[in-house]
Amino acid sequence: MTASLIPTLPGACYTDPEIFRQEQERVFETMWFCAVRASDIPSPGKFRTVQIGRESVLVSRARDGAVRAFLNICRHRGAKLCVEDEGEAKRAFQCPYHAWTYGLDGKLVAAPNLTKMPDIDRVEYGLVTAHVREWLGYVWVCLADTPPSFEDDVVGACTERLGDASAIDHYDVANLSVGRRIVYDVKANWKLIVENFMECYHCATIHPELTEVLPEFTEGLAAQYYVGHGAEFGEEIQGFTVDGSSGLDRIPGVTEDQDRRYYAITVKPQVFINLVPDHVILHRMFPLAADRTVVECDWLYLPSVVDTGKDVSRSVELFHRVNEQDFEACERCQPAMNSRAYAKGGVLVPSEHHIGAFHEWLQAKLA
Repeated sequence: MTASLIPTLPGACYTDPEIFRQEQERVFETMWFCAVRASDIPSPGKFRTVQIGRESVLVSRARDGAVRAFLNICRHRGAKLCVEDEGEAKRAFQCPYHAWTYGLDGKLVAAPNLTKMPDIDRVEYGLVTAHVREWLGYVWVCLADTPPSFEDDVVGACTERLGDASAIDHYDVANLSVGRRIVYDVKANWKLIVENFMECYHCATIHPELTEVLPEFTEGLAAQYYVGHGAEFGEEIQGFTVDGSSGLDRIPGVTEDQDRRYYAITVKPQVFINLVPDHVILHRMFPLAADRTVVECDWLYLPSVVDTGKDVSRSVELFHRVNEQDFEACERCQPAMNSRAYAKGGVLVPSEHHIGAFHEWLQAKLA
């Protein structure tokens, strides 16, 4: 039996600040990072600031309607430009330290005594830009000088999981509306959260509501175990809700094959996508320290559901409980990562083999 067990990463990988710094530098600052929902910055001047690796990043909408991303740093003396998590710049971004002012396109437009320096390059001394893509209604940011292929890394992760490049398109995620958003501050390493999401070996133990809706999860195989497989609702279950009662309006593009099924996708390094017939749940992780990860979770519904004020509480409650159960488990593991008992790591059973693949991927990124 022991021959079939797979070793995990050693405990220090979840606690060592130097390893976390390497992950910030070589993972979060080089890959496509899902930053904000595009609807959070609906008009010119609206902005949000997010932490990507070691950088504070300013994501905003310019006057031409395009989404832009900049390092949230004044080019003069390095002060943080926008100190709020979100807000609106009426005409420009102004540094609160010496009043250097930048247009919504990032160009330097004004500063005290700037007229006495006519030769200053307004673009060269403008804000440092980052690459952006919009997909599924979210703004994805990459801080790398040369970003990796978005189609391979992000879209490809969905295709690899669902087995069909167009399968996720049926959910029309970009045009859904945020019906609820919950932010969780989890006292655990980001990898523990990824590992938890990737397996269902724990489902029968800690997710009674979820296994009632998705009975096959009691067998310990996650929805991600098989390519293209969606976990089927139980026979008596009407919808993906905390009590199995009816859900909300089904997303029109969802096919008969996708109906009454749950699909889960991991997009490395920090996104989880959950697909059910009437809504989509999307998690974005923001790793802030070796032992702290903020998770922003959106429940997305048809605009008509949100605009008419339909009650989404039963569908929200199901996965909110799942989140709380998962994050409590991760927080229970985090202190043990420093134990002598876990110095060389633990083990994975065969149904968790894809966690082993995740570890191999991460070790290659850090090599």
